[in-house]
Amino acid sequence: MRTATATAAAVTTTLLGAGAAVTAAALVGRRAADAALRTEPGCPLPGSPRLTVHSAAAGRVELTRSLASLRPGTYGLTAPGVHAVVGSVLPEAPCGPDTVVRRLLAVTHGSLDPGTRVTLTPQVHLGNPGTALGLDHADVDVPGELGALPAWFVPAARDTWVITVHGLGATREHPMVVMPFLHRQRLPVLDLAYRGDLGAPASPDGLGHLGVSEWRDLDAAIRYALRYGARRIVLHGWSTGATMALHAAERSALADRICGLVLDSPVLDWQATLRALVAARHTPRPLLSLAVKAAEGRAGLRADHRPPGSDPAALRIPVLVFHGPDDTLAPWEPSRRLAAARPDLVTLRTVPRAAHGAMWNADPAGYEEALRRFLTPLM
Repeated sequence: MRTATATAAAVTTTLLGAGAAVTAAALVGRRAADAALRTEPGCPLPGSPRLTVHSAAAGRVELTRSLASLRPGTYGLTAPGVHAVVGSVLPEAPCGPDTVVRRLLAVTHGSLDPGTRVTLTPQVHLGNPGTALGLDHADVDVPGELGALPAWFVPAARDTWVITVHGLGATREHPMVVMPFLHRQRLPVLDLAYRGDLGAPASPDGLGHLGVSEWRDLDAAIRYALRYGARRIVLHGWSTGATMALHAAERSALADRICGLVLDSPVLDWQATLRALVAARHTPRPLLSLAVKAAEGRAGLRADHRPPGSDPAALRIPVLVFHGPDDTLAPWEPSRRLAAARPDLVTLRTVPRAAHGAMWNADPAGYEEALRRFLTPLM
């Protein structure tokens, strides 16, 4: 009897210990999932490389040499209290073996002192379309299901409107990179802030949902545009904003008024994106899968939920996709498959050496020319 009792006690202790370990792992996984889904607008995404400013002078800045600092194109440089704009690498400029010199186009806030730790970001402009670009605009409120959604409206002559919507880690300042081009085409622009953004209502659970619920804010913007004079709508989204655009094209009661989609770095494989976000939070490798499952549940991404764009046959309107193989947050393979499945409607512009959401930054002129060709028949 004593032996049996001791054995039972040992088994019970082992089971209790195992149960406690499972509970602890589940708790850690859930915390990692919540952290991944709380990407703060306007802050660099987790995992974004930090660079050190070595020197700055008129027209040039010397930065730590890395894959990020060597990327082609135009970017913002951000740090707490600092924002600047840099252009292309200056290969002939003298620098050390561990540094690179880029053209310094502007310092819009703060100063680039030696030793400052900065992040290269797709967000080039700060402020609003008036202060940043000199464009006439109106601050408007779009009635959404959770409350008023702030937006900038840049008027123009045509009755085809472009609704722009940012993605992960960005704000409505990010789409300002294409506003001058769209204004030259005389296309009105409605640039939306959605749930979770500064000045917009918070999501009820305080988390992002990779477009699953946020698309309804974009749907509200479509209703607003049609109420105030738009006859046709082009949706232009980045990252999860591109996912929202696809959701709207598939689900909105007003989908027949959408005449085109522009998708920049679309999140079409949510498991891969969640895994990247969770891993960037330094989640222990053994808990990655658990954290991804927890994030799926928290974001409302059920097993029977199909990602937008998973049924290419359902597409009814032209789609222009900007994506590239160097996007580590939203793999571009789903974009390639979508384009291959519907070559009659989907045009994929491959952008090499571009980070997530930075397809314009890597090649502004090429991006805008592709956009011009796509938009001309839709105007």
